[in-house]
Amino acid sequence: MATRQQTAQSDFPDVPRGMDLINRQGLNKGTAFTEDERKQFGLEGLLPPHVESLEEQVVRAYEAYNRKDDDLERHIYLRALQDTNEVLFYRLLLDHIEEMTPMVYTPVVGLACQQFSHIYRRPRGLFISYPLRDSIPALLRNRPNREVDVIVVTDGERILGIGDQGAGGLGIPIGKLSLYSLIGGIRPERTLPIVLDVGTNNQERLNDPEYLGWRHERITGQEYFDFVDQFVQAVKQELPGTCLQWEDFATPHARPILQRYHDELLTFNDDIQGTASVALGAILGAVKVTGKNLKDQQIVMFGAGSAGIGVADGLRAAIVSDGLSEQEARSHFWFVDKGGLLHSGRKDLSTEQSVYAQAEGRVSGWPRTANGQIGLSDVIGKIEATVLIGLSTAFGAFSEPIVREIARKVERPIIFPLSNPTSKSEAKAEDLIRWTDGRALVATGSPFAPVSYGGRTIPIAQCNNVFIFPAMGLAVVASGARRVTNAMMLAAARTLGANSPALKDSSASLLPRLTDIRRVAAEIALAVGIQAQKEGLAPKTTEEELHQRVMAAQWTPAYPSLVPAKL
Repeated sequence: MATRQQTAQSDFPDVPRGMDLINRQGLNKGTAFTEDERKQFGLEGLLPPHVESLEEQVVRAYEAYNRKDDDLERHIYLRALQDTNEVLFYRLLLDHIEEMTPMVYTPVVGLACQQFSHIYRRPRGLFISYPLRDSIPALLRNRPNREVDVIVVTDGERILGIGDQGAGGLGIPIGKLSLYSLIGGIRPERTLPIVLDVGTNNQERLNDPEYLGWRHERITGQEYFDFVDQFVQAVKQELPGTCLQWEDFATPHARPILQRYHDELLTFNDDIQGTASVALGAILGAVKVTGKNLKDQQIVMFGAGSAGIGVADGLRAAIVSDGLSEQEARSHFWFVDKGGLLHSGRKDLSTEQSVYAQAEGRVSGWPRTANGQIGLSDVIGKIEATVLIGLSTAFGAFSEPIVREIARKVERPIIFPLSNPTSKSEAKAEDLIRWTDGRALVATGSPFAPVSYGGRTIPIAQCNNVFIFPAMGLAVVASGARRVTNAMMLAAARTLGANSPALKDSSASLLPRLTDIRRVAAEIALAVGIQAQKEGLAPKTTEEELHQRVMAAQWTPAYPSLVPAKL
């Protein structure tokens, strides 16, 4: 059966001519237009006479890329290429995926968001600003392409680890959707990045004469949630069945929005569910390396925001599926935030945090600070922690004494400083390897170079959500799923964990190489689609038919023929 991802000659009945064709980034081939295409579409004279292959164009584009002096310039170059020739852009990325993924997404996209108003060149996506709140359906109808498979939306408040970037946060959905296409194979023209511009509290942005967003402090409270609801209702009206991913919303908004709409829309929050799924996949691989079971782990979480709670929720679900009760599973978590250990005696915990509060009686007599807090080092000193996860954005929080204390008690400690960008990481990978005498199983939120220790070169897995969200997009497109559930996310995590290179070589990375990521994404999409069918959320097929749909749906960057082949 044909899928909505496939493209054929008949999909181009109204191909524009001349410069109008060259200016269409989805159809432009540049010097790769054939002689027949040049004649038929009025391109003769507009292009050099030599007809190049896509491979030859990639060589030239890579030469231009390498002439850029810094990462921001490389990001700007790639974005400009995306705006002029999407097939070449994606083929260049695919051929150099390990080198260029950090340029179009983390960590360089954080700098691009900070500089968004200064490097802005051409429109991409939609700005839905608060003053136009009563016109959101009309704004959505202004989208560049009618059919949309995936929307990524942000309000720009909690961009990576750098905070409120206002309208500049649009750089995140743009970068994220690039990876949906590169890895998941979602057709580029069927993606839509959106920023909900509700103002910014970043005074540096407001004072910047070049700032392009709505110059107003952030809308808050019920007005904010009403605006989000107006957006959601417009999406349901204009783009029913489109997958909507929430991205980089602040903790007070992220979970309430997800909880309100997860049963109304095909939707998920990548910071909560995607982060949880990729972290769980890496941990499942690490736990297998240690020879233990997940239900035997004592897990210390440093940072109790939406991402940290999301990771814990995913881990807890996996532990329960391994046979423990909900209460038993919760007892394996030790959460520490800026107020210290989460315990039942604290009165400042949110509903989600209270789930993980240890009974106060269990920690009576433990060391405390002058203001009564139980700090991270105190927790590590009192329990046999096997897993330490950081989502705090507190640089250097995993200090040498803390790490050495964990390694003193555990043969293969699992330590994941997951905050990004690098300047917010709880520890450097090299330090973690050195302080544990090379025994730690490490994954990070930001990219780190391989570590040389004891005659070995130890690759460091980057626990990047790129291992999950593109596969989720592919899964829902190929399977026709109507919702995204936690069980589907758990299926994704288990498949990712099963693809851990460390299962074959304990010194290898806990996560696959980016060069394998499209293959792994297809495996994850199949597992997620099967789970969606089990839950009655996708049409029933055989596993083989679903596999065929996944493979057919995963677009690969190649130029389509715009004229019929000669017989």
